Amino acid sequence: MSSDYLIRAVAANRQIRAFAATTRETVEFARQAHGTSPVATAALGRLMTAGAMMGSMMKGENDLLTLRMSGDGPMRGMLVTANVHAKVKGYVYEPGVMLPATAKGKLDVGGAVGRGTLRVVRDMGLKEPYVGQIELVSGEVAEDLTYYFAVSEQVPSSVALGVLMNHNNTVRRAGGFIIQLMPMTDESVIEELEKRLAVIPPVTAMLDQDMTPEQILEELLSGMELEINEKMPVGFCCDCNRERVSRALISTGKKELKAMIDDGEEVEAGCQFCNKKYKFSIKELEDLLKEAQGY
Repeated sequence: MSSDYLIRAVAANRQIRAFAATTRETVEFARQAHGTSPVATAALGRLMTAGAMMGSMMKGENDLLTLRMSGDGPMRGMLVTANVHAKVKGYVYEPGVMLPATAKGKLDVGGAVGRGTLRVVRDMGLKEPYVGQIELVSGEVAEDLTYYFAVSEQVPSSVALGVLMNHNNTVRRAGGFIIQLMPMTDESVIEELEKRLAVIPPVTAMLDQDMTPEQILEELLSGMELEINEKMPVGFCCDCNRERVSRALISTGKKELKAMIDDGEEVEAGCQFCNKKYKFSIKELEDLLKEAQGY
């Protein structure tokens, strides 16, 4: 049972809404599944943490959030999806990317991502999903999401995300927070929040002191009528199955399936999100080809 969770809260007479999460086990699961390098783990961990919190902002039981960062850096990008229950999954395009640390000795997530775009898709079961897109500000994830909320959703926000690695490259700490101002927030509340955000320690430092999501929001919003409304488990959850992978193989086309059959070897196809492998015999490939020819 994972100990990862997030909390949802309000403050300042509901003029502020806040989310905070701890996600170490979720990020470590992704690291093991994909064999990510430290910088790729940090990048994916940040985006998955944000995905869990943003997923929990949605209303509908079947709503689905997709976050896609694409850049010209050596990692090329990453993709994360999350649902309303903060179940999240994701992968990076080049999981083995290695880069030297920044001048401050930090993992160079921005350098790994490079310049590019952040695309946010909210599929709420309507005819068309809601899609927002921005140019990346830094590739460091939190700054890009702060900018996204301001530009695409017109919601002034502060996003902080962090992943700390152990010397053996396992995940030591992961988590973050999102603070948002509601429409018509009093100027005095905005000023007080800005003052606090200016002096608060980095989120990785708070996580490394074993601070819980509750304590992180207390640090930020104490004395501002903080009310914690909900606690929700966070976890890596992939819904792949043999049927879905079969559909993916069919979608490669008849020519590609025929080539696999002609090779005379069983085919191993993996899920991009969790890296689980599915094997298909020649007979199964022939059945898939028949199905493809029936379309």
